[in-house]
Amino acid sequence: MIPKEKFYRAYMEFFETAERKRRWNIFDDVPWDKLSAVANSEERAIRIETYCAEEMYLPDYNVAGVEMTRGDFGLAWFQTCWTHEESRHGLVFREYLIRSGLRTQEQFDKFETDTFSRSWKPPFTTRRQMTCYGALQESATYLAYKAQKDRAELENDKTLETIFFFVSRDEAAHAGFYREMLALELAEDRSGTLADIAMVIANFKMPGDGLIPHYQEHLRIGGGGISARQFFQRAVLPTLKYLGTTRDELKGAVTLALGAAS
Repeated sequence: MIPKEKFYRAYMEFFETAERKRRWNIFDDVPWDKLSAVANSEERAIRIETYCAEEMYLPDYNVAGVEMTRGDFGLAWFQTCWTHEESRHGLVFREYLIRSGLRTQEQFDKFETDTFSRSWKPPFTTRRQMTCYGALQESATYLAYKAQKDRAELENDKTLETIFFFVSRDEAAHAGFYREMLALELAEDRSGTLADIAMVIANFKMPGDGLIPHYQEHLRIGGGGISARQFFQRAVLPTLKYLGTTRDELKGAVTLALGAAS
């Protein structure tokens, strides 16, 4: 069993960096006064609305996360910190849609009701598997948001560029924490953790995929997603490199796991 002190120390390092270097304020740090200079479009609205919808399932994500981590102080407090940070993402996307005029309050109210009529369920059943999922999902979200920051910069949309700078930086930090937790799991049970990583990679999809209507179509319209190739090359492979493993080792772990189960 992994000593709980290791989880706690890892969380304290994450939290200290967040407090000293990464905190941002939705009211003061986003240049809302630059909105008037932006040429808005329905394509832009669909793009931001899709991101907003995925962030709005935060109550479901949090319930599942707390249930899995509440017995360990470090992990449970990371979950509460993660929830707070992710809540700003949903808020800032919501504010952008309304303040920019891309969506009226009436339109957003309908969108909110529709979103909350469905619920998200964890795609995997154990804490370790969800840690694998978190490392990959946060990496993928970082890549998507970073691409949108670069796009907003080219479009001279200072408000959206700033928003995506902040939210992508948060996502990168979250991915880093999950990778650290996986490293601890590997040190404790390498073959079992590798088998879980392989299984999660094979069955991975983003939270909104299959939950948000027209999810893939809307990402294509808005240019807001990343390709399977980008996901593998820029999320999966760097994660494996960080963990000191390879695709061949993952395959070997899966073979061993299947043999043990038969």
